[in-house]
Amino acid sequence: MSTIIITDAAHDYLADLLSKQNTPGIGIRVFITQPGTQYAETCIAYCKPGEQKAEDTALGLATFTAWIDAVSEPFLDDAVVDYATDRMGGQLTIKAPNAKVPMVNDDSPLNERISYYLQTEINPGLASHGGEVSLIDVVEDGIAVLKFGGGCQGCGQVDLTLKEGIEKTLLERIPELKGVRDVTDHSIKENAYY
Repeated sequence: MSTIIITDAAHDYLADLLSKQNTPGIGIRVFITQPGTQYAETCIAYCKPGEQKAEDTALGLATFTAWIDAVSEPFLDDAVVDYATDRMGGQLTIKAPNAKVPMVNDDSPLNERISYYLQTEINPGLASHGGEVSLIDVVEDGIAVLKFGGGCQGCGQVDLTLKEGIEKTLLERIPELKGVRDVTDHSIKENAYY
């Protein structure tokens, strides 16, 4: 469990915001976009009941729950959410000293390194199309089997994207990787992005 600190001042400020949402059980979700890269941004969003992801960690606070995104969690270690007041009013501040620190190195297991680069480098680019890609397995000595979701599913460009962009990026980052393969059935055409 990451040690994220939400100060009393931040809690009270967030609780007040949440109370105005007229949604019983609403909480917040804390996540980092592009964690482990210099582009990392720590975000707090409203999280209605059921909007959290299955793998999120629930952090029970006095009056609401903070859901911590699983991918972001290691990068939120020592993070502090605070509310600072000044004569202009006040603002919520989030200090996450580890947000930009890469969590993998050359000794990390192959699957961890693949997932890391998918999350930090590849998915942010696919997100603009409503797509995402995740690692299913590593087979046959270094072939990464990837699954496309969201807008990538059924997209006619997926073979091109997969082969050109994603494979190239992963092979540059992880020399012992041999290639990538796609597990998704691209016959599903709904929600596809053209």
